[in-house]
Amino acid sequence: MSSYLAHWRACASKQREREERIQSLPPLYHAPLTPVDKAILAQPVSQLVANVRAGELAPSDILAAYGKKALLAHQETNCLTEILIPVAEGWAASCNKEGPLAGVPVSLKDTVAVKGFDSCIGYSAWVGKPLQKDAPLVRLLRDAGAVPFVKTNVPITLLSFESNNDVFGATSNPHNEKYVPGGSTGGEAALLAYGGSRLGIGTDVAGSVRAPAHYAGIYTIKASMYRFLKTGNPTSMPGQEGIPAVYSPMTRTLEDLETFWRAIVGMKPWEYDHSCLPIPWREANLRGKHIRWGVMWDDGVVTPSPACMRALDEVVTALKSSGHDVETISPPSPYEGLQIASQLLLADGAKTCMLPMRAGEHNDPGVAEARLMFRLPLFLKRLYAWYLRYVKKDEIYAGLIENWHEKTVPEYLTLISKREGYRERWFNFMKENELDFVLTVPNAHPAVPHGGMKEGFKSCGYTFLFNLLDYSAGVLPITHVDKAKDALGAFKPKNAIEAGAYRMYDAEQMHGLPVGVQVVGKRLEEEKVLEGMKIIEEVLRKEGKAYKLLEVDD
Repeated sequence: MSSYLAHWRACASKQREREERIQSLPPLYHAPLTPVDKAILAQPVSQLVANVRAGELAPSDILAAYGKKALLAHQETNCLTEILIPVAEGWAASCNKEGPLAGVPVSLKDTVAVKGFDSCIGYSAWVGKPLQKDAPLVRLLRDAGAVPFVKTNVPITLLSFESNNDVFGATSNPHNEKYVPGGSTGGEAALLAYGGSRLGIGTDVAGSVRAPAHYAGIYTIKASMYRFLKTGNPTSMPGQEGIPAVYSPMTRTLEDLETFWRAIVGMKPWEYDHSCLPIPWREANLRGKHIRWGVMWDDGVVTPSPACMRALDEVVTALKSSGHDVETISPPSPYEGLQIASQLLLADGAKTCMLPMRAGEHNDPGVAEARLMFRLPLFLKRLYAWYLRYVKKDEIYAGLIENWHEKTVPEYLTLISKREGYRERWFNFMKENELDFVLTVPNAHPAVPHGGMKEGFKSCGYTFLFNLLDYSAGVLPITHVDKAKDALGAFKPKNAIEAGAYRMYDAEQMHGLPVGVQVVGKRLEEEKVLEGMKIIEEVLRKEGKAYKLLEVDD
């Protein structure tokens, strides 16, 4: 009972603190956006930096504009957790005006450690425990002239494509409040899509920056391990290295994504964070070069929905029309990758991410389902798998759940060996087929409705695969769901995972939601992936199919 009461007291306290911090901001931040604010919000990051350096724009004015817009985004989507604006005002006044991010506000996923502020990541037990020092990432950003100004919402445990917890509540998609903006970096995606930030930081262990980019209509490139700063931040699964999480930038536009990546790498992150490899920015000019694109239309587990298939087909058609070499591929089994990755990520039986949870604290519906499956006695699990395989004729789901149990050390080491063998097969496949990029959907579906992870938590293979492989992977928005073009029609699911996912697909209800495409390069090829994304945007623009960002008239 004491744990239960402490939980709800902490939630009420944190929500009250957040509201008081918002209400206590100077009247400036509660005033309507002015024409000057709107002009600032319309400028790409490179122009903001240039104007600050030239003395034509004050960092405090940029902070005011984005502070106002972020609060408006929060009113609509509940995307913010920590309000750093009072401290950020001092940072803006003294920022490095010669830095590559001079005066530019940056939003941060709630996991990022900022001195003096909580990083509770949805656990009520971690409320009221401010961090004692900045993470290396925050130090680098401030040295670059950037101004961290807000932190954003996540799902409890960080293992979900929706962002909800008892401490801060649920974040909604600014395109449609009935749907989620993704997770675990969902608050960032909502804020960026709304226009309350241009530059954000997230993490990705199974698609946690890419699914939000796809769901909310923004841009990201998931880094390979050791390319981007990571240390010094709290997490729900410390020590989990089977499928390590990576920090990665998220932005409102592709131009800003390039500016952000260049700025951070140009600051020599390996001098801030021991885990970063000393790899400077490498130009990847693909103009005039033969580029080979391989298309993975289906991962063999969940067939892409009509909306997602249409987006991918539009990209493939546009590339072919521009003379690019684009071929359908049959890579090493993505299903086998999902089997290995799911066991590695939850090799502890999902125990570690549950440790901070108090009595009565609500779990993410997908994590709760996974936890239940991992806790089921092995003989019952094997019996259920037998039923699925031989009665339901569902080899896909049976082959996953029969191995979902807490691993011994020898079993874990065997999985690591399988991971390395699987990576080698993909390495050989990419080399033998001379592939520059793999194109695929970021997820089989657009955004799911709130609570959708109960059915959709297993449907993550299109992103999870490239965490297992440690490949650089970007997502860019392509189109929006069209109720006329993307209706499902007759469809018979081939397994339980697909059936669960398709129970949520409704083109009528999803009309207008963003749909993205995933561009995958090899390990540590972030610069090349960025160039591939630029090529796609260029060929679509030439065909009059440029993606239209969400513009909210405040």
